[in-house]
Amino acid sequence: QVQLVESGGGLVQPGGSLRLSCAASESIFRDYIMGWWRQAPGLQRELVADITTGGITNYAMSVKGRFTISRDNVKNTVYLQMNILEPEDTAVYYCVADGRPNVPKDYWGHGIQVTVSS
Repeated sequence: QVQLVESGGGLVQPGGSLRLSCAASESIFRDYIMGWWRQAPGLQRELVADITTGGITNYAMSVKGRFTISRDNVKNTVYLQMNILEPEDTAVYYCVADGRPNVPKDYWGHGIQVTVSS
């Protein structure tokens, strides 16, 4: 089956940086849009960023200019470089693979905690 394995989360101070990685199954990675979603306590899940198979990126306004999403189609890995982190970035971050519109399926990782606090 398909699996997505996130790594790189943790605790950082405001203004710090983290890089999240998501290793995906080879069978789907090159054909799916890859993205990162997050959910903070008491808030709704939101899209942070995504990237198409061709490398076109999209960002939430709240992270634009601070976060960078990228993908390596050889290593089957998607990254989220997070800079100038703010306490409001604290959330569980989920790696997501989305086959739409070509394949009406998506896959989610288990999530990884990012905490920004002094």
